[in-house]
Formats: sequence, C-alpha cells, structure tokens
Amino acid sequence: MAQNADYLGTGRRKNSVARVRLVPGTGKITVNGRPVEDYIQSANLILDLKQPFGVTETTDTYDVKVNVFGGGFSGQAGAIRHGIARALLQVDPDFRGALKSAGLLTRDPRMKERKKPGLKKARKASQFSKR
Repeated sequence: MAQNADYLGTGRRKNSVARVRLVPGTGKITVNGRPVEDYIQSANLILDLKQPFGVTETTDTYDVKVNVFGGGFSGQAGAIRHGIARALLQVDPDFRGALKSAGLLTRDPRMKERKKPGLKKARKASQFSKR
C-alpha cells in the first residue's frame, strides 16, 4: 500500500473526464464541490458510480472528491465509476481481479459518431424521392 493519504484516478467515458481523489473517511462523495445527490439527480446513476466500492467491499471507508467535466450526466457517472476503480487499484493492487472481472477497469470506447457531409446527422439522410 502507498504511504500517502489520498489516492488519485482518472476516469473517462464518452466525452466526460473525471479526476477522482480518494481520502480515508466515511463514504461522502463530492462532485464539483457539491454532494453527489445534488449534482446527479438519477438514483440509478448514483448507484452505478458506487459500484466499485461494492465489488471491493470498501463501502463507507473512503471519501470521494471528484472534478468532472464534459458530456452529460450518464457519461459523467461512468467516468466517475472508472476513476474510482482506478484509484482503488492504488489503494490495494489485490483489488485488480475483482474489479477486472466486474468490467470496471476497461474504458468504454463507445463515442458519438461524427456528422458526415451531405447528411443531417451521422447517418440520417433526407428522404429519397425519385422525382
């Protein structure tokens, strides 16, 4: 285990980037200076971002301080989850097996497809008419 008191992890998902800092504490999660319940209204997304703590059985042992930007709430929640999982690896490298089997260490590569010229969106074209 590392000697310093806080553990850092960077998580990414879609266009969101989250810088996560774990500090030994009581399980309080702060996102951009606000409690997580105020920042992300969806209970499912909050449950999703807490998943690494459930997998490693470290619930309520670390305070989480997050700085996240880019994308929407779903992408930001995924980025926070990825960052927490990476920070927990610094806490104890033995967590790697559990986090890897739960799929929490893999960066989700799915991104929004770019808009093509001549089309309205990435794939949507105007309706075809013969005349």
